[in-house]
Amino acid sequence: MGAGWAGALAARIWRAMAAGAALVLLSGALAGAQAAAVVARVDLSSQRMTVTVNGIPQYSWPVSTARRGYVTPTGAYRPQRLYRSYFSRKYYNSPMPYSIFYSGGYAIHGSYAVNQLGSPASHGCIRLHPGNAATLYSLVQTYGRGNTVILITR
Repeated sequence: MGAGWAGALAARIWRAMAAGAALVLLSGALAGAQAAAVVARVDLSSQRMTVTVNGIPQYSWPVSTARRGYVTPTGAYRPQRLYRSYFSRKYYNSPMPYSIFYSGGYAIHGSYAVNQLGSPASHGCIRLHPGNAATLYSLVQTYGRGNTVILITR
């Protein structure tokens, strides 16, 4: 990897810090940095979430993120609020089981529209199968919000 890669990494880190996002350095990207215990990485292009626990890949799940006309924000985040049972006040009281809010009204949560997982379908949230959402929710509760990072990339 050349100098261009290092410059791009530095620019991304500064943008994340300026936005107030959580800064996480994985796989020894910078020496001496400590990685979060739980990392939920969402790839918008593949519509997949991979979850690592203590640096070891544990899960890979299909997700649904923002459909055309909506946005799922990219960046690095820490969970802000957790609700085992939540209903959207904005979208017709839709159930959002095992909600992990990470940026304002954006959350990772379970969805009963499981046939849409793997394709963009949401208003911006990250939808998971309810069982997978319960697993992630449990990991965040076990390890703590401060030891969890949500990375969303294109």
